[in-house]
Amino acid sequence: MIKTSSITKRFGQKTAVNGVSLAVEKGEIFGFLGPNGAGKTTTIRMLMGILRPNAGSATIENLDVTSEAPDVKKIVGYLPDEPYLYDYLRGREFLEFLAEMHNLSQEEKQDRIPQLLSRFGLKDASEEFTVNYSHGMKKKLALCGALLHDPQVLIMDEPTSGLDPLAVRDFRNYVNMLAADGKTIFLSTHVLDLAEKLCNRVGIIHEGKLVGIGSAATLRSDIADRDASLEEIFINLIQVHNEKEKA
Repeated sequence: MIKTSSITKRFGQKTAVNGVSLAVEKGEIFGFLGPNGAGKTTTIRMLMGILRPNAGSATIENLDVTSEAPDVKKIVGYLPDEPYLYDYLRGREFLEFLAEMHNLSQEEKQDRIPQLLSRFGLKDASEEFTVNYSHGMKKKLALCGALLHDPQVLIMDEPTSGLDPLAVRDFRNYVNMLAADGKTIFLSTHVLDLAEKLCNRVGIIHEGKLVGIGSAATLRSDIADRDASLEEIFINLIQVHNEKEKA
């Protein structure tokens, strides 16, 4: 479903993403982990056609993310780290606007919008202007927008930032349900506990390079510690990378 081949992005003299190759299968929940500034958001923006890679390529459902970006957006739901909402649209109006952008029928709008607002606890706030929403509420509304056109692929950048523990639990349960329904999930996060509980596999990026990829069991085998937590795996792989770079 999602495939990158040596994808690279430079900003002037700085290489933000350096030759990242990975593949995510249909129905998989894939976690993209890394410290701040590691290249997670840049990679996601290339997948969404927002940034053009300097080298390499990426496809989603065999569609090139750069040359076929409009077709990619039809099958992908995207949740950015800092979603942009129109302050003086009500929550319901914001979703109706997105429904028009996706050419949803009146029947689809009437079915999906109330359903999503209810699922994410926004039904009572649906007539409130989004400027008055908390950060967590804005994130939930943006997630409703990402799911509105029933995408086959969901790409999310730090989806649980600003959510309270109960909302995080509900989010985790909902993502598991989407994957069970055959949806493909690609999410970046720095919350390792979430990744360990939710993801089938993870990729760990550091200084723009992919330093580890696989299931938690596979990565434990790679570092020869069958009892290591994902946090310990994460730290170990980054330390090994740093030592190689110094050598």
